[in-house]
Amino acid sequence: MRVPENKFDLLVVGGGPAGYVAAIRGSQLGMQVGCIEEENLGGVCLNVGCIPTKAMLSSALLVNECQSAESHGIIFDGLASNLAPAQKRSRDIADKLASGVSHLFKKNKIEHIRGRGRLLGGSSVEVTNSEGETDTYTSDHILLATGSRPRDIPVLPIDEKTIWSSTGALFQQNAPASLAVVGAGAVGMEFADIYNAYGSKVTVIEALERILPIEDADSSKVLQRSFQKRGVDFHTGATVKEAIISPEGAKLIFEDKSGNTHELDVEKVLSAVGRVPNTENLGLKEVGVEVSSAGFVMVDHHMRSSVSGVYAIGDCAGNQLLAHKAMHEGVVCVEVIAGESHASVDYENVPNCTYCNPEVASVGLTEAQAREKGLDIEVGKFPWVGNGRALAGGHTDGFVKVIRDKEYSEILGAHIVGPHATELIAEFVIGRHLESTVEEMDKAMHPHPTLSEAVAEAALGALGRTIHL
Repeated sequence: MRVPENKFDLLVVGGGPAGYVAAIRGSQLGMQVGCIEEENLGGVCLNVGCIPTKAMLSSALLVNECQSAESHGIIFDGLASNLAPAQKRSRDIADKLASGVSHLFKKNKIEHIRGRGRLLGGSSVEVTNSEGETDTYTSDHILLATGSRPRDIPVLPIDEKTIWSSTGALFQQNAPASLAVVGAGAVGMEFADIYNAYGSKVTVIEALERILPIEDADSSKVLQRSFQKRGVDFHTGATVKEAIISPEGAKLIFEDKSGNTHELDVEKVLSAVGRVPNTENLGLKEVGVEVSSAGFVMVDHHMRSSVSGVYAIGDCAGNQLLAHKAMHEGVVCVEVIAGESHASVDYENVPNCTYCNPEVASVGLTEAQAREKGLDIEVGKFPWVGNGRALAGGHTDGFVKVIRDKEYSEILGAHIVGPHATELIAEFVIGRHLESTVEEMDKAMHPHPTLSEAVAEAALGALGRTIHL
């Protein structure tokens, strides 16, 4: 519901996870809220990111499960897979959730202002709609939540035909015969999983020394080994130097860690080399909002920019480019605006999740980081082969790993590779938030037989007294 003269208590620029959550929380706190978004509500995450990707990963997992169905007494005659229905299912799920956010806006009386916003200064934002018409809105509190987009590098110019971004990879009806994935972070590994399951010959090329480079080295090693069992090839410490496009596909010329040059012919290429913030053409420089050399809006611990009344949250504000971090920042920022007491964001306790098969999740320090800091640590590691529930489910690749500080038994880091890792990591996030010790993680009774028992066993392992190993 629009207030008189286009004036709002809170004006949010961007309707992704950061923006729509901030808008809803603002409305709950009694603010009149407007949200400027030219696309569907939900942003990249809901429409062309987290949600549809996870839907396709669920389909890919089912395809892989069918490969071992005979051991469960299920026998297929002529098993085949087809990407198109899975792709349609992912779109249906994304559309349903986008409609859900629209419903939440109506429920909370938040006005969705369709168009692209630009700061004018003096508490004003100019909005240009799809017809090129402009209107001006004002608010004492302007919250930037404009997100990010896939990085486009000169050597791999994204055309969504031969060279895909993550968005292009979501809209394919058919799996190519061969696919090169350039970049082995979470996005690259998730799409490598999807397309491998649907029959593509997948080759992963990563410039750093190992896949999932922000994860613990043990996690990277186990995941790569699991993918190699399924026929995925890897080149780590390798840099793409040239991509030659032809009607048949692409020839990638890359250099390995020893300086040797290689050629790879593939039908399609996925460029998954990171993301950049959407902070251009927002009027930031004109009104004096400070940005970093990488283009992120500079903010303080309560998400306030260098200009009074202008805030930034989510991907455009830097730190981890993750939806759950963005949502949390939205709540923190709006509650500060409303005068509610709220702690700042704990960026050292943000969980990382990769939803491929097996899943990978972590929070806190890696073992290498803890040792680099000179901390006196003990590491506990419990493999899934020692867990009855994992054995029963047939998912035994991976482990739960806990890194503890010997002095106070503090949980410095936790790393999980395996079934439902992205769910189980929340136990460690809460544990770290409450400053729990590994002893307390074990003393909290875990039901049997469950995957969660491995959390307690790994905690015990960090004390040198694992029971079932």
